[in-house]
Amino acid sequence: MAGDGANDGDRRMAEMEAETIIARLEAARRAARPRRGDADLNPDMAPTRPTLIPAAVLVPIILHPSRPTVLLTRRTDHLTDHAGQISFPGGKVDPGDADARAAALRETREEVGIAPERIEIVGDLDPYVTRTGFQVEPIVGFLRPPVAPRPDPFEVAEVFEVPLSFLIDRRNHQRHSREFEGRTRHFYAMPYDRHYIWGATAGMLVNLADVLEGVAP
Repeated sequence: MAGDGANDGDRRMAEMEAETIIARLEAARRAARPRRGDADLNPDMAPTRPTLIPAAVLVPIILHPSRPTVLLTRRTDHLTDHAGQISFPGGKVDPGDADARAAALRETREEVGIAPERIEIVGDLDPYVTRTGFQVEPIVGFLRPPVAPRPDPFEVAEVFEVPLSFLIDRRNHQRHSREFEGRTRHFYAMPYDRHYIWGATAGMLVNLADVLEGVAP
């Protein structure tokens, strides 16, 4: 009986956490927050394309009873774009996609084998504009365990989870820089275990932290 009571308590805590996330996302939506992007830390770095390409990613929060986690992927090393980088499931919005949410769900199924019906869409983060000319719509979705990803071996080398508490902890939001095409580029980074989360993915996670804390950009 004691074990059952503990499990019930864990479930209640998870539901309370989920309700808080939904409420903060809704408050951010009503606030009409601006676009974000690589230029946030690099004001002189404009996108390389005059017309932005629509894209979408899923920010998958797994509601484990003990603590929520965020599912991330490591791209395979042979890909032309962003090889070996840590990312959310996602990609370009195709003509057949009804909207960004549909694109994020389709890409999640294709990349990590998680069906759309397993995902509860609960909100959006701010659009994120990359230096390479994409406007990415980050779609936040809940998954309830058990979650058994089946990654596409061509695109995804690894699927892993990071505690949400780690990703929204300001102490883990590092600012790094490197030389790129003769200029110093600044970016967010969140090294976790053996994974180096950086760039647009880290920037969107900073946005998630802002939303959950109710912080204006």
